[in-house]
Amino acid sequence: MKALIMIDIQNDFLPTGALAVPEGDQIIPLVNRLQPKFDLVALTQDWHPKEHKSFASQHDKQPGEVIILNGLDQILWPVHCVQGEFGAELAPGLNIDLVDRSFQKGTDPEIDSYSGFFDNDRRKATGMGDYLKEKGVTAVYIVGLATDYCVKFSALDANELGFDTHVIIDGTRGVNLNEGDVDAAVEEMKSKGITIINSSDIT
Repeated sequence: MKALIMIDIQNDFLPTGALAVPEGDQIIPLVNRLQPKFDLVALTQDWHPKEHKSFASQHDKQPGEVIILNGLDQILWPVHCVQGEFGAELAPGLNIDLVDRSFQKGTDPEIDSYSGFFDNDRRKATGMGDYLKEKGVTAVYIVGLATDYCVKFSALDANELGFDTHVIIDGTRGVNLNEGDVDAAVEEMKSKGITIINSSDIT
């Protein structure tokens, strides 16, 4: 069984959002067209408490600076995807009629969660891995935002959990905090055995 996983297609990651992903809105029509081609559709949402420690404002620092947070390197971000606020809502125009289940991540203020499966220290699971296995999913196809963070880490975890993992690259966009980050993310995923495809490869 094949599943489409839509990662963090939320207002704050659109070009007008608090943590803007360039061209992030442009994937929405493509993602909508892909959904009926899959046996199961799941999505993730960044869902942060307002005092989340990944926010630069919690440390009187600037976005992009790096600190050590509970033993892990933490890039500091603008306040984004706060629970219940507009920025955390799914992007307008994203079809959710075919979504079987959604999973929220980043809910613990003490640790960030790029992956849709685990937090960044793998202390807690979101439940998505178990859900997909219970449903008989063997292959996952990932789209969403952003290529070099939440898409990449979700794909790496899916692969490690034993799913045949594909990233539909034209269904993603990257932050590119540093020039070349997206290219490096793609190469890292390929090196782990993740298949990078285009939407035109989905029949």
